[in-house]
Amino acid sequence: MATPDERLRFLLERMVRHLHEFIEETQLTQDEWAAAIEFLTATGKACTPIRQEFVLLSDTLGVSMLVDLLANRGTETATESTVLGPFYVPGSCTRQMGESIAERDGYGDPAFVSGTVKSTAGRPIDGAALDVWQNASNGKYAVQDDQQPEQNLRGKFHTGPDGRFWFWAVRPTDYRIADDGPVGRMLAATGRHPWRPAHIHLKVSALGYRPVTTHLFDDESPYLTTDAVFAVKPSLVCHFERHEPDEPGAPVGCSRTWFSLEHDLVLAEEA
Repeated sequence: MATPDERLRFLLERMVRHLHEFIEETQLTQDEWAAAIEFLTATGKACTPIRQEFVLLSDTLGVSMLVDLLANRGTETATESTVLGPFYVPGSCTRQMGESIAERDGYGDPAFVSGTVKSTAGRPIDGAALDVWQNASNGKYAVQDDQQPEQNLRGKFHTGPDGRFWFWAVRPTDYRIADDGPVGRMLAATGRHPWRPAHIHLKVSALGYRPVTTHLFDDESPYLTTDAVFAVKPSLVCHFERHEPDEPGAPVGCSRTWFSLEHDLVLAEEA
């Protein structure tokens, strides 16, 4: 092959080889190949500026998690990574520590999230950036839902010298991935459900450290062992402590149950 880029040549050679081996091993028929092309065509047509069906396909086939695993070898003592997901939007507004990422009430039960960003040696990290996003109680992210404010349940926070972070979110809820397209039809055809366990997304970065994209999962979710995108790792499963409205620390004006979560985030130093 005359491909001048060595890495591209290597990838294409291996891909074509394994694709041909798959076709020969399975004795793929012409009708099956036509159905596969139709499926991939439908997947491309389902992509929009706010929906990436190919990311969803990668996630539900476990490819995203495998690539993530390979990319993060050697960081075993740091917070474990997991998939970015299709609903991350860059450019979240910067918020002050202690602020709520919920633009107004009604998106779920209040949850106070706190912890320390630190190195694998236990040193607090000054100036770490936490990009946070989550779905509302209706199962949708703001980017999917024109009834939510654009910056709802999103925000970026920066730690001080003590590495501490704290903010108000909502207790996460389980939700269905978008299953009204070709990926959803694939799940149905294979007897799989489209549910993701309740979680909060975080991207954490700091100068001199390897960034991590991760989730904090709710330990009471019934979908922890059957996540549609295979993203759950035991170290990321957390307990949201339940509190009554009259307990100290409740948000101002709170008249219902609220929750709290304390969880540290650990970054590995860059090589």
